[in-house]
Amino acid sequence: MNVTPTAPHRALRCADFATLTEALDYAASGETGLNFHDLRGKLVLALPYSELRAQAQEIARGLLAAGLAAGDRVGLLADTTADFVRAFFACQYAGLAPVPMPLPTPLGGREAYIAQIARMLSAAAANAVVAPPEFESWVAEAAAAASVARTLRLADLPAAEGQALPQITPEATSYLQFSSGSTRSPTGVVVSHRALMANAVAITRDGLQVRAADRAVSWLPLYHDMGLIGFLLSPIASQMTVDLLPTAAFVRRPLLWLDIIARHGGTISYSPTFGYDLCARRADAASEVDLSSWRIAGVGGDMVRPGPLEGFAERFAGAGFRRTAFVASYGMAEATLALTMAPLGQGLRTDTVDVDLMERDGRVASGEASTRRRSFVRCGPILPGHEIEVRSEAGTALPERQVGRIFVRGPSLMREYFREPQATAAVLSADGWLNTGDLGYLADGEITPTGRSKDLILLNGRNVWPQDLEWTAESGVEGLRSGDVAAISLGEDAEQVVLLVQCRSSDAAIRNRIREDVAALMRARHGVDALVQLVGPRALPQTSSGKLSRSKARTLYEGGAFDLVES
Repeated sequence: MNVTPTAPHRALRCADFATLTEALDYAASGETGLNFHDLRGKLVLALPYSELRAQAQEIARGLLAAGLAAGDRVGLLADTTADFVRAFFACQYAGLAPVPMPLPTPLGGREAYIAQIARMLSAAAANAVVAPPEFESWVAEAAAAASVARTLRLADLPAAEGQALPQITPEATSYLQFSSGSTRSPTGVVVSHRALMANAVAITRDGLQVRAADRAVSWLPLYHDMGLIGFLLSPIASQMTVDLLPTAAFVRRPLLWLDIIARHGGTISYSPTFGYDLCARRADAASEVDLSSWRIAGVGGDMVRPGPLEGFAERFAGAGFRRTAFVASYGMAEATLALTMAPLGQGLRTDTVDVDLMERDGRVASGEASTRRRSFVRCGPILPGHEIEVRSEAGTALPERQVGRIFVRGPSLMREYFREPQATAAVLSADGWLNTGDLGYLADGEITPTGRSKDLILLNGRNVWPQDLEWTAESGVEGLRSGDVAAISLGEDAEQVVLLVQCRSSDAAIRNRIREDVAALMRARHGVDALVQLVGPRALPQTSSGKLSRSKARTLYEGGAFDLVES
């Protein structure tokens, strides 16, 4: 079986279409497509866009013949398979709104997963749900709990050759996207075709500057916006061939990601920082892969950490990787996906700032002469057609190099949270400005995110960034790795800082040493008297995109979930 080609001589259009269906119609006129790989990285299916279009339209007719109507919501379990992609695009042609949902996690448990999916289906007021055969009983149970009328199998849809397909308009809802933090009270982001295509244009034409010779490679989950829009919908809108690896394959064997880039000449691929860090730590023979084709190594989905990325660049320099390929990005589901991208070909660009000044009054100044300094990564200017402001708590625009709340406006923003007018009004103003919930500062017109406002720790008049505490512990204490620490705070006025630290050892001496070393580092580096609580391996909760969920960690801690670990 041969993969679909890159097709470097194709007549490239960078997402200048009115709807996603129009984009696939055009992509189907060429020879590019999607390539699906299994858990070992072996190619299992090459699906040209021409075949995807034909199959999606056939399924669309079947969905309508089964009783669904334009505007209905359809839950889809978003595994990295051709069936999910076929079903997603079938919904597009049928005028339905697909709702991508996550797969079960290895350690999550059946009951917790069913409850999570039921909450998502209820929040979306889903009219039907489609699931792979291996998870059909799980999804059917969730559907029953959410009072979803239909659980459908693609193979059992009625034949409906004469079924007419509706005309899709730019204002129609393309899909509902649950943000990566959607767990207990999920809220669906309504993304119209107009917003999706506006973001796809900004990503492919202005940000990535896609070329006809480009080829994308991804292991990112398709229920998350960075995987779905960044490496399925935007590539299709620019007729780019994509090699897709299941997320579970990357988790088990991270170097498969690099192997596929090398084998197929991938030029564009993205990951949160932890993905690059994991590859660098697992690598034994970097010279066996050729990464010289990789021109855009995007970083997004979480705070960009320069240390692990520099480690990756150093580890794979001998394999042809260029550190100038790094492109730091910033975005969110409420903006479809991307808001900013760093300039291409420049690699990571950092500001080393005085931490004391930033904590005390939010001012960003050079920290080269400071005893407490920290490097932040610039994530580039706002994409064309969009606007960005950093505002004070009072809502006034702040000057450059002053930390405040990040607000954005533009054509790719969500229409609303689905059937949540109060939640929508809380973040989206009447004149179109979105409160991102993030903190950051502007410098030379470029945004540098510094953290989530809800995670900020107020301690004796100082604004302490939790990731500063976490990264200090992870880099300064023997036995800790990236992602092993969560910093949370308790109380309203006199806050208590708690560090939850994943510990892999049962040896009492090692555990005491880690606890004491972390506490000492907090006092010495940050002037913070922290309570250090050891937790088990993989105990810290994550969002669907692999980000640490500090809010859930705080809830677990307050509920006593970690108490037994210390006994």
